[in-house]
Amino acid sequence: MTEIATRAATAEAIQDAPGSLITLLTDTAELTCNTATFDEGAAGAPVHFHTKATEFFHVTAGRLDILVDDKIHTLDAGDFIAVPPGVKHAFAPAPGHTAAVFVGFTPGMGRFDYYRLLGRVNAGEATVQDIKDSSATYDNHYAESSAWSGRRRSAEP
Repeated sequence: MTEIATRAATAEAIQDAPGSLITLLTDTAELTCNTATFDEGAAGAPVHFHTKATEFFHVTAGRLDILVDDKIHTLDAGDFIAVPPGVKHAFAPAPGHTAAVFVGFTPGMGRFDYYRLLGRVNAGEATVQDIKDSSATYDNHYAESSAWSGRRRSAEP
């Protein structure tokens, strides 16, 4: 295997939702990595799970709330968490905070086209149904969590 290098100046960045930016780093069979930055109040990722890959998160700035199964963890800069296959999870900046996160999947999942699809939905060029229809292709399966939906309600004034 040869090294994998992505230069910041040439990395593809995708506005996937209001207040959310994903920067694509690598997408191989072994490893998929990106960074994600969230403005205060950004929605983040809804509750979902993956059947084939572990997803891991390293918070590089700010505070991130992450649902793992039905427990919400608040991570600060420097904190790390890994979510194994089959475990539902969601993430967003903690109320009143921004967040910057390094996100990875192992094994890799060919997810860059999924992020591009999110960008097209944000731009009005694709629909939420297109995302739902892509679940099997990108191993991104949506779920429900009363703990996560309650988090949003408890954060409102």
